[in-house]
Amino acid sequence: MIFNSILNLSQKKLKYIYENSLFLHNIDKLIFISIIAVFIASTFLSSDCIGFIALITIFLTTIKVFTKSGEKFEPNHFEIWLLVYFMIVFISLAGSTLFALSFKGFMKTVTYLGFYVSVVHFLKDNRDKIPLLLGIIGICAGFESIIGFLQNFAQVQEISTWQDVSSLNPEEVMTRVYGTLKPYNPNLLGGYFVASLPAIFGICGYLLVERKYILCCFTGVLALISVIALFLTGCRGSYIGCMVILLGFFAVSAKYLWKNFRNVYLSIVGTVFVLSTSALLLVSSLRARVFSIFAMRHDSSNSFRFNVYQSALQMAKDNWLVGIGVGNKNFREIYGLYMKTGFDALSAYNIFLETVVESGIFALIAFLGFLFVMIKNAINYILKSGNIKNVIFVSTAIISVIAVMIHGLVDTVFFRPQIQFVFWTMVAILSSTLKSTCKDM
Repeated sequence: MIFNSILNLSQKKLKYIYENSLFLHNIDKLIFISIIAVFIASTFLSSDCIGFIALITIFLTTIKVFTKSGEKFEPNHFEIWLLVYFMIVFISLAGSTLFALSFKGFMKTVTYLGFYVSVVHFLKDNRDKIPLLLGIIGICAGFESIIGFLQNFAQVQEISTWQDVSSLNPEEVMTRVYGTLKPYNPNLLGGYFVASLPAIFGICGYLLVERKYILCCFTGVLALISVIALFLTGCRGSYIGCMVILLGFFAVSAKYLWKNFRNVYLSIVGTVFVLSTSALLLVSSLRARVFSIFAMRHDSSNSFRFNVYQSALQMAKDNWLVGIGVGNKNFREIYGLYMKTGFDALSAYNIFLETVVESGIFALIAFLGFLFVMIKNAINYILKSGNIKNVIFVSTAIISVIAVMIHGLVDTVFFRPQIQFVFWTMVAILSSTLKSTCKDM
């Protein structure tokens, strides 16, 4: 790659500075601190502040790759698809009629992907930090789950119209918790749990393999609390995402438990099924919320989304080649020309439809190619690898990615920084593990 040649030249020129700089010798520690700061900040700071901290991570990584000898870019197959996607988004920016608004959205994309590249490069030489990264994400999710419990017991009031109560009895109205994530929204919290919950399950499995049973039990309790908090959000898309997470981990654990511990495995699966069914039958508000998924047009939230889908599809048809330009502000400006009266929307409520609208059909193809190759590589690794710890890391990452994508079929909280940074960290964990552990396949 030409860029690697530029890096090599820069590293040779700056070799003396790197070898005699205390700051550069400790830059990995600073990068790690900034990555952790992004996750912690996501729980209580605004999007702009979170993005600023992420930019610090990107800045430090840029200094590192231009000064440290041996640093270079070696993209795998799915990262090539990601690069193609980014190039198409750039073309969409150039062709946007609302360039200023689209440029803001483009810079958000640059920040997210830049953060991904930063985490990949950090983990290349610091794979021992993967359990700690998963642990930090899990702790942040656990913190939000505890806040959610407190909000549920306090019966917090809705900040906006979050559910259709016109056909519900008072006991069927759910107190929807929203945690401390900004802007306050139970769907955002639900999406955050979908992205982060696999980290808790993953670190629980890792601690079990490490025979740290007390910490493993603590993490298991935290996972249970987080699952309950997820259901307290009332986010129906996250309910589906949670089912994907459970099915994913059951499928992976069967590889190790089915042959020698079949009864234990079936007991765990049966217990989860019984508890889920009991909660659905006994908690009227949860039952009403789940059944509203199938109410179609009879539920106002469903009907609203159908109207948005129709308008967004028309937008996609009229701008199928390069889209309207990336960014929710850009979307809102153009959407006003297509929306049905009284149905204003911030996004298309489907991340794949949103991709077509913003950047065109080829961007969607590139993004789907990225997902397909990544999922295929991850599944092949899980099936063939004999390294149980690495299988846990890869499984955790890919289950999180798939669950977020499934949730994204009916919502676009995916584009919020709290979810984006967890999502891209999971992809980075997957990428770094696959790159460095091919020999144990």
